[in-house]
Amino acid sequence: MSTTMAITAAEVNKLRQMTGAGMMDCKKALTEANGDFDAAIDLLRKKGQKVAANRADRDAAEGLVLAKTSADGKKGVLVSVNCETDFVAKNADFAKMAETILEIALQNMAGDAEALKALSFGKGLTVAEKLTEQTGVIGEKIDVNYCGTLEAEFVYAYNHPGNRVASMVGLNKAGHEQVAKDVAMQAAAMAPIALDKSSTPQSVIEKELEIGKELAIQEGKPAEMAEKIAQGRLNKFFKESTLLAQEFIKDNKMNVEQYVQKADKDLKVTGFKRHAL
Repeated sequence: MSTTMAITAAEVNKLRQMTGAGMMDCKKALTEANGDFDAAIDLLRKKGQKVAANRADRDAAEGLVLAKTSADGKKGVLVSVNCETDFVAKNADFAKMAETILEIALQNMAGDAEALKALSFGKGLTVAEKLTEQTGVIGEKIDVNYCGTLEAEFVYAYNHPGNRVASMVGLNKAGHEQVAKDVAMQAAAMAPIALDKSSTPQSVIEKELEIGKELAIQEGKPAEMAEKIAQGRLNKFFKESTLLAQEFIKDNKMNVEQYVQKADKDLKVTGFKRHAL
């Protein structure tokens, strides 16, 4: 490689915040990856560093994450309205605007942030134009970074105190609000990447297998054995990272799926959404 780019302390700190890895490890990984954060995260993981798996929402700085369901309990939306500072996030006008945007998302079941921003905010403005207007008024960037919807026989929305994380859970039948609440709180706390093994993206599975194999080879295991070890690590990954297979936080003697079935053998979690700042 020709010139190695200089890595700043701020970049090292950002990677450290994202991964929880040590300063020197972060600096080394960033240097090796030429400043590419995603590549640096993979390097850290290949070296056996315990890195937070949920990286999708790392760039959202401050703001409010809110979830709400329709009156009949069959639809829900989760929206993240973002700003640059905690000071603005706590402002009453900002909160009021975020609530209005949440309501617009729910009325229209906006599929994603771009679809939501194209909708009418009222007074001749789209949501995107309202965000731009507020950016001018407040003097810092205001944006909608996330919008997700969920439909089921029964949808429960959980807003964690402080509004930095929210989740929604869908069940195949109504009448089990406590179960839905417990599972939604589990999703908020444990940040699963998928509902179960079958809904885990293939790209994620392949990456986990590759990292597991690499680790086994570094530990001196022969290639054919490394495959088996990687498969074992993948199973552990499903247990830790998919909602239904995770240990239930209120009773770790069972997983989430067993908890749901204990309440009602025909009860199923049909989907979930989670977002955090």
